[in-house]
Amino acid sequence: MAKSASVYVRIDPVLKKQAETILSALGIPTSNAIDMFFKQIVLKKGLPFEVRLPYENPVCMESLNEEGLNAELEKGYADILAGRTKPAKQAFAEMQKDFDL
Repeated sequence: MAKSASVYVRIDPVLKKQAETILSALGIPTSNAIDMFFKQIVLKKGLPFEVRLPYENPVCMESLNEEGLNAELEKGYADILAGRTKPAKQAFAEMQKDFDL
């Protein structure tokens, strides 16, 4: 298919230079990389990567005093009551992925 459409964007110049340096080392022109990105959006019917807020670092229970421990336990109990829970297997898999465990 002939390429006749244009995309104009404003981007942080430092980010642009960093990305172009990597793409150049890979031998991929910027326009081809953008084309690849758009094709992946179409194939995945969305962004081709997960977009979400990062998890907070896990709480180090050893560093908590009694008051802090009780506050964390209360938050956990409130999550249970509100239905904000997930199976342990899923939680451990997410922690392994998110924290490179």
